[in-house]
Amino acid sequence: MAHERLVKVTAGLPVLLFLLLASAVTVWAFVHGVRIGSTWWALGAAVAAVVQIILYAGFFTLEPNQAVVLTLFGRYVGTARDPGLRWANPFYGKRKLSLRVRNFESGKLKVNELEGSPIEIAAVVVWQVVDSYEASFQVDDYENFVHIQSEAALRQMATRYPYDLHEGVEIALRSHGAEIAGELRGEIQERLATAGVQVIEARISHLAYAAEIAQAMLQRQQAGAIIAARARIVEGAVSMVHMALDQIRAGGQIELDDERRAAMVSNLLVVLCSDRATQPVVNTGTLHTG
Repeated sequence: MAHERLVKVTAGLPVLLFLLLASAVTVWAFVHGVRIGSTWWALGAAVAAVVQIILYAGFFTLEPNQAVVLTLFGRYVGTARDPGLRWANPFYGKRKLSLRVRNFESGKLKVNELEGSPIEIAAVVVWQVVDSYEASFQVDDYENFVHIQSEAALRQMATRYPYDLHEGVEIALRSHGAEIAGELRGEIQERLATAGVQVIEARISHLAYAAEIAQAMLQRQQAGAIIAARARIVEGAVSMVHMALDQIRAGGQIELDDERRAAMVSNLLVVLCSDRATQPVVNTGTLHTG
């Protein structure tokens, strides 16, 4: 596969000064030919003027981080990258390409993630042209190619991971931004390898459940959070009950049989795990009943 070939082109300022001087001489020769009535002088000056007009067509300017792809009758000659006023064969075809870093944000795509739930996802892609030959001749419209292939890669990547992290899942779209961004960049780069484009960065800019399931997914997330909080409360309550029983046993002043110990554990767990304020009950009887 062919790649970019850099060529040196002539500095434009010396050629411009030469052509301006030649143009002045040509004008003088034409006027002189007319004055003396010489057809050869006038004809020679006219031919020289035509040649000079053609040579003027060889000028072009390059700004920093720009390139010009040069072709001659359909054949690739090379790429010029030196900024400034330049001159090349006037019969060369000249196509300018920007080598500057560019970025775009994809539209919000609706896809099904790994578990089948519809989600909305969008990404920002930062890229630049690194091979002018491939960008010019390997694809028809490299900018449109970048956009379409980036969205295709985003769709493909989104189907390989679930939206959220849960048991049995190591990487999720919402919780592992760095890993997902790295894989997305690699996926896009692989698709754009033949277009002379380098992907500098790719990251998700929008991620949400689709509107038709957003409310149900929110309720599921809230339920998961409640369950996790309850598990933490129960764990702490059991630890506190163990601590209370150990302190009572260490004091030695109160002896509890198995039945009363079970009742005490039950009461303590109710108090500690309840999500409402407990109502105090005053026991006016004795601890032991006959």
